[in-house]
Amino acid sequence: MGNWIINHGPTAFILVVWMGINIFLFVWYFFVYELPDEFFYTRHLLGCCGRTMRKQLDKNISFHKLVAYMIALMTAVHMIAHLLNVEWYNNSRLKDYDALSTKLSELEDGSGTTYLNPIRTTSLNAQQTPTYFVFTTIAGITGVIITLALILIITSSMEVIRRSYFEVFWYTHHLFVVFFIGLVIHGAGFIVRRQVTTNPPHNLTFCRDRISDWGTHPQCPMPQFAGGPAQTWWWVIGPMILYVFERVLRFIRYMQAVTYRKIVMHPSKVLELQLMKKGFKMEVGQYVFLNCPEISQLEWHPFTMTSAPEEDFFAVHIRSAGDWTDKLIDIMQKLPEGTQGPKMGVDGPFGTASEDVFDYEVSMLVGAGIGVTPFASILKSIWYKFKISNPKLRTRKIYFYWICRETHAFEWFADLLQGLEKEMEERGMVDFLTYKLYLTGWDQVHANHAQLHYGEDTDVVTGLKQKTNYGRPAWDKEFEQVRTENPTSVVGTFLCGPAVLAKILEKKCAKYSDVDPRKTRFYFNKENF
Repeated sequence: MGNWIINHGPTAFILVVWMGINIFLFVWYFFVYELPDEFFYTRHLLGCCGRTMRKQLDKNISFHKLVAYMIALMTAVHMIAHLLNVEWYNNSRLKDYDALSTKLSELEDGSGTTYLNPIRTTSLNAQQTPTYFVFTTIAGITGVIITLALILIITSSMEVIRRSYFEVFWYTHHLFVVFFIGLVIHGAGFIVRRQVTTNPPHNLTFCRDRISDWGTHPQCPMPQFAGGPAQTWWWVIGPMILYVFERVLRFIRYMQAVTYRKIVMHPSKVLELQLMKKGFKMEVGQYVFLNCPEISQLEWHPFTMTSAPEEDFFAVHIRSAGDWTDKLIDIMQKLPEGTQGPKMGVDGPFGTASEDVFDYEVSMLVGAGIGVTPFASILKSIWYKFKISNPKLRTRKIYFYWICRETHAFEWFADLLQGLEKEMEERGMVDFLTYKLYLTGWDQVHANHAQLHYGEDTDVVTGLKQKTNYGRPAWDKEFEQVRTENPTSVVGTFLCGPAVLAKILEKKCAKYSDVDPRKTRFYFNKENF
């Protein structure tokens, strides 16, 4: 239990607070409609029962999904409730319920009375009335529109769509504009109506059982009802202002000039862009959004920077992973030697979990495939810090694990590791960096070739002194080793890789953390885009 609190306590606290706010708002508005006399007749007619820190910001996408699930759930509840409301309204119009419901449904919208039952048409077939009501009222039409928009947003957000048809996901997701506009207008339909004060006032306690006296008894004037006010805009105006502000800021950044320092095509269809932008400052592990108008004016894609803050440029490595990246790589490959690339908009930089890597005495860095990019920035920065003997470097040990499917993926990163190996040897700090490379996409030919050259000083695949491992890491063994070598340290575990691996590492961090704060504790951090 103690290990779980160490690794998950802050996240659980944030979720509890968020759920508490949602529950509070739900209960509050329930009693807004449940207790006041002005909604007594409305409740009767509808048959209502009378008697939801910085590290947590790194999980913004998970929270975004959770909010989306809650919106979908509440939309379903809201829609089902209103379908039942329409049915009750219609049945009351047909005099299927008690005398009070019938009387309330027959109130006219005249100078002396204002209606309560929003179904005003009586000339249609009873079975057609609910459908007619839904498609001829403000609330009904906007409800259909925003429900369809939400369905399209949710279905296009499934991982299979995002991975294979990113443009479909991107453009469909912007239906949120339609959703929120419809949401603001939706409440103006005034379907749920409240009783208003008359002169003389309608004595609810005295009159609700004397409907025959309505309009004749001094205490029982005809009750009057009104809708509104529409309140949805109260809740969306703030977020909408922030969104517009963010869009304006992104446009300003987009207009700032970006120049190409170098364009490099690496093996395995990995494109390296070294860019320069006036006033640009970054920290290790941060990412930027890139926009190439030649491909799309609207699409912005996140890429982790692989350069170090000590360098006078910033770089990204882009792997072929979809239509947008394929088009960008194709454009860059066709450029004449030494020419500038197409206009590139840059928004950022933005922080990630990897920014905190130097806050830990010991760090475990785990990259899968192109997921090594944030750690390229970290390792480069370490190299620069050692060159200038930076006294502020708190980190004293780094364990680096890189898992790849094919040998070509190691090539562009091997030069950096070779430089670090040499730097550590010259400074007598060979124990500072322990790195292990794992090749998962191998066959017997690879294995035989590696075994044949195993006795050589450098690895046959990477040219590094550290030999490549075939298969996947034995994480229990690795965590046990880290814990044994660092018995009193706080260990930051950083991952840039798939969700499956994240679940494994998160469990291992909890398993191998000691409740005693004086002993080894593992804190899990994952890159989220």
